[in-house]
Amino acid sequence: MRQAVSMVAHLGFRLRALPSALSRSLSSAQDVLHRTPLYDFHLAHGGKMVAFAGWSLPVQYQDSHMDLHLHTRQHCSLFDVSHMLQTKIFGSDRVKLMESLVVGDIAELRPNQGTLSLFTNEAGGILDDLIVTNTSEGYLYVVSNAGCWDKDLALMQNKVRELQNKGSDVGLEVVDNALLALQGPTAAQVLQAGVAHDLRKLPFMTSAVMEVFGVAGCRVTRCGYTGEDGMEISVPAPGAVRLATAFLENPEVKLAGLAARDSLRLEAGLCLYGNDIDEHTTPVEGSLSWTLGTVTSGCPSPCLKKNVAMGYVPLEYSRPGTPLLVEVRRKQQMAVVSKMPFVPTNYYTLK
Repeated sequence: MRQAVSMVAHLGFRLRALPSALSRSLSSAQDVLHRTPLYDFHLAHGGKMVAFAGWSLPVQYQDSHMDLHLHTRQHCSLFDVSHMLQTKIFGSDRVKLMESLVVGDIAELRPNQGTLSLFTNEAGGILDDLIVTNTSEGYLYVVSNAGCWDKDLALMQNKVRELQNKGSDVGLEVVDNALLALQGPTAAQVLQAGVAHDLRKLPFMTSAVMEVFGVAGCRVTRCGYTGEDGMEISVPAPGAVRLATAFLENPEVKLAGLAARDSLRLEAGLCLYGNDIDEHTTPVEGSLSWTLGTVTSGCPSPCLKKNVAMGYVPLEYSRPGTPLLVEVRRKQQMAVVSKMPFVPTNYYTLK
């Protein structure tokens, strides 16, 4: 029996011509797709719309994928991630509900502190990854993946009903907000111009409700999916276009789409659900019958000028520097196991 490496030790390979994992999730079909509040805004700014997880989203804009990727690393970019499922869990038993579904200690979160966690099944397999924030307003704010929307919502709703039938005080509400991600080393500088809150006091994985460029009721969370400093802003849908327009008035900001988001997260060593982790992967280790070189995600790295990937190998082949052969488009290519992330992360933490 071969043992796969643990989830937090996904392996990096440098290899040639590896197709991006994003291509597995995209479709050209545009019928019966959900649209975010920024759909027309994307079209007006030259967004190339594609189907992704049941939504019509921009894959890129007039600038090239490479240019937008590097712009995010050097300045900042604005991503529309309104397809993500946002929910509120409220009631005095809200923590009891969430801890029955996820790994991690939700009860120990400080007010407005968040954590990355996982929905798991009875066998320990990962149903989805999500961020849970313990808000100071008396509810848990949960953001999970659009591709798992139906099963995540059903999972939480079923648990709510189960606990309510036992007399627990708990409820669930889907948040009908847009979600914008401002990512890059100048993101805080750009956002600071539009808020009264001192963003130096908002470290990585913390959250606060504030007015942003005149749009009230926005929840700003310092987090993201690029490895850079940045914020995700849950904004009431009617104010989404106004907020996005305000950001673009700053020359530091460019619009970026799914293509840049995928290559940025891969360089940062961040997993994509459905590719790098799924119901057959456990948080600690996988008893996986996969063979040497099973590659889950990969793309050319704009920053490193090399091809990079994540995957699973037997434990005895997991040491950095180990040479491997992987099959890419029916051809064997040399690969080298390397440490993750490929590009150092730049999250903002209080000193």
